[in-house]
Amino acid sequence: MNFTQFLLILKARFWIILATFALVVTTTVVVSLLLPKSYEATTTLVLNYKGMDPVTGVVLPAQLMPGYMATQNDIITSKNVAVKVVDQLGFAKSPAAQAQFNEAAKGKGDIREWFAEKLLKELTVKPSRESSVIDVSFRGADPDFAAAIANAFAEAYIQTNLQLKVEPAQKAAAFLDEQTKSLRQNLEAAQIKMSKYQQEKGITGGMGSLDVETARLNDLSSQLVMVQSQAFEAESRSKNAQSKGVASPDVALSSVVQNMKVDISRAESKLSELSQRVGKSHPQYQSAKAELDKLKKSLQEEVSNMSTSVGGTARIYQQREAEIRAALAAQKERVLQLNLHRDELSVLQRDVENAQRAMDAASQRFTQATIEGNANQTDVAILNPATAPQAAASPKIVLNVLLSIFLGTMLGLGFALLAEMLDRRVRSRDDLSELLEVPVFAIIDGKPPKSSSKRLSKSSQRLLKAA
Repeated sequence: MNFTQFLLILKARFWIILATFALVVTTTVVVSLLLPKSYEATTTLVLNYKGMDPVTGVVLPAQLMPGYMATQNDIITSKNVAVKVVDQLGFAKSPAAQAQFNEAAKGKGDIREWFAEKLLKELTVKPSRESSVIDVSFRGADPDFAAAIANAFAEAYIQTNLQLKVEPAQKAAAFLDEQTKSLRQNLEAAQIKMSKYQQEKGITGGMGSLDVETARLNDLSSQLVMVQSQAFEAESRSKNAQSKGVASPDVALSSVVQNMKVDISRAESKLSELSQRVGKSHPQYQSAKAELDKLKKSLQEEVSNMSTSVGGTARIYQQREAEIRAALAAQKERVLQLNLHRDELSVLQRDVENAQRAMDAASQRFTQATIEGNANQTDVAILNPATAPQAAASPKIVLNVLLSIFLGTMLGLGFALLAEMLDRRVRSRDDLSELLEVPVFAIIDGKPPKSSSKRLSKSSQRLLKAA
């Protein structure tokens, strides 16, 4: 089918096209006028994302993500929010609403949830793609009612959003309160245990006494080394005094012994002189000899006393060494015990510190959760409240008429072509040629020829020449 054939079909089926077009447009206009008017009111909400929680100061993750906006969309369209709207507007208490519910649901179910589902069917939530703005729209037969419902949904959503933030914090605060009490009891028990241990072991002032006892141990060690050296030296001198006698350094250096030696030397000189002058039986000789013997005896007694004195000094040093050694052993044992006590006390102190840190952390988190639970701040605000619309949102008569014109035209053309296919007519020589599959030699249109000389058409002449 070429364009000429198409135009001939449209010309022949013009009344079908016109009737279809008129029927579609008229029906659309009538239906649009008969349909009840619906008004749409829109409340605009904005999510005030600041990147930081206003109560805790904790940096929050980016909220302006598709997942976050989709979550807010689901919250607004939830039955929980819708039930809050029903309660806020008092539908369940209205006699007319109760009668409508009884008629529609036969009194079965919950009237609040029934109205909530009806409201959700007319609710539209449209989040913005490039910003944190959400449009909450509601359609109704009354413009004031539609605006009231849209604003009620916005308020209910804000309350629900705040509730979703506050309720977990309140539950966490109650849990942390119990935990804080338990941790405080643990801290008190750890402190009592540490104090009792200090009292039992006599530990005061922390572990500073360990340093004092350690210093005393070091001092005793130094004293022991010194006394051991002194005892060894005294023992050596005692042995020399006992074995060498007057030749011993301690005895030889004694002033008494030296004086006695001088006296003995004098007595010996005197006795030697007397022996040259008188005989041994002479009284002077006997007296001088007796004096010399007396001096020698005194010297021996003095040497013996000196040896005994040196030996006593050695015994004193040995006794002192034994005492210091015993004190050192006792001090070592005390230091070891203090080390053990220090280790035990360190464990108890760590228990107290851990219990203190745990209680401090729980107390801090409890305070934070309590503040969050009592907060009335939310990150949602009403940017533009809904107002009663002046024009109806539907039906849109102009748009419907334009669509009916397009649809009527398409249907008219379709019906015209369908009628032509069901009742095929010859409307041009092309139709005849296609139908009979023979060439057309001439066209008789019922009009007299303009010239008698033209008896054959050009096409007929071409066919004759070809034959």
